[in-house]
Parts: sequence; structure tokens; C-alpha cells
Amino acid sequence: MPRQLRAEQTRATIITAAADLFDQRGYEATSLSDIVQHAKVTKGALYFHFAAKEDLAHAIMELQSEVSRQVTGEVDGHDYPSLEALIRIVFAMTRLSVEGPVTRAGLRLATGPVPLREPLRHPFSEWLEIVTHRLQSAVRESDLHPDVDVDAVAHSLVSFFVGTRVVGRSLEPVARLPRRTAEMWRVLVRGLVPVPRRPRYMTLITRLEREVVAAAAV
Repeated sequence: MPRQLRAEQTRATIITAAADLFDQRGYEATSLSDIVQHAKVTKGALYFHFAAKEDLAHAIMELQSEVSRQVTGEVDGHDYPSLEALIRIVFAMTRLSVEGPVTRAGLRLATGPVPLREPLRHPFSEWLEIVTHRLQSAVRESDLHPDVDVDAVAHSLVSFFVGTRVVGRSLEPVARLPRRTAEMWRVLVRGLVPVPRRPRYMTLITRLEREVVAAAAV
């Protein structure tokens, strides 16, 4: 195996192991020795890629930011109405949270003590922009009530999604997250979407929840 490829695989292994521990235990309760043991690498291999635990946390948050942009771009590549696009983006992030620790750890790190380094932006700021833009378009497309306070809804939606994971981390398995995401969207759709347009989105929510659950079971 070429040396560069081996180094890239080792780096990815370390990041995944760190993300798993950060998600399970939290950033402060995880040591570099814990990560070395969990990743099954040497301390030298870890320090070759990361000088400190904070560097690992930052790498995880960078990956999460990249994934958020990638998911958004993929959904935007289709001609979905704006509200549907937003629902699909949130379910895609839910699926990634269920399937791997990096997205989960990135979310937990975003609510913790790790300082952000420029040019990386806070995940919540990025998510607020994603949500706000699509809610504004959904109002123009008449999929939301015209008097909706977009800023308030965007903030509430991001807080709802983050809070669901924070609360669920201690109370229920991550496999329950698709159901919680669907419950969140059903509440929002009932409050925000005009009655004639609700059935379409309720059906979409049910379908996407089933797709995430099925994918996680594979």
C-alpha cells in the first residue's frame, strides 16, 4: 500500500475513533490515550497527524461542515420545492448521524467547550443560514403561512433538532433519531403549512423516516 494512502487511512481511523469517544463520553472526558487505544494505533501515529486533542476536535467539526455543504448541494441539485428540500436535508443529516459517529460528535462538540478556528464557522450559524434561506423560499412558494416569522422558525428548528439529539443521547439509542426527526417535522408542518398542502408533506415525512430506518438496518 502506498505510504500516502496508508497515512490517509490512519488519519481517518483516528478521526473516527475520536468522534466515537467524543460522542459517547464527551470531549473533556476523553483523553488522547483513550483515542489511541480505541483507534488501535500508536501514540506516534496519532501525534504525526494531530498535535493535540483540540486539533482532532477541529478536524471533526471541519468534516461535519463539509458534509453539511455536500448534503445541501446534493439536495439542491434536484428541483424540489424549498420546504421539501429542507425536510430532505434534515433527514439526510439524521441518516448520517445514525450511520456514523462523526456527525454526532460534531454536533456534541458544537455544544461544548472547543473553540472554533477561522475560517471555520459555527455549525449552528451554517445551519441557520441553510434553514432560513429555504423557509423564505417556502413562504414565496406558498408552502408556509405568509405571516410566518422565518427567523423565529429557523432558530426553533435548529434548536429542536440539536436538542433532540442532546436529550436523546442520555435517554434512548441513536436509532430512535429518525422517529424523533419525523415527530419534529410533523409538529412543524401542522403549525406552519396551510391545510391543503399538509398531506403531501406528511406523506413525505413518513417516507423519509422509513428510508433512513431501512438504510440503517442494512
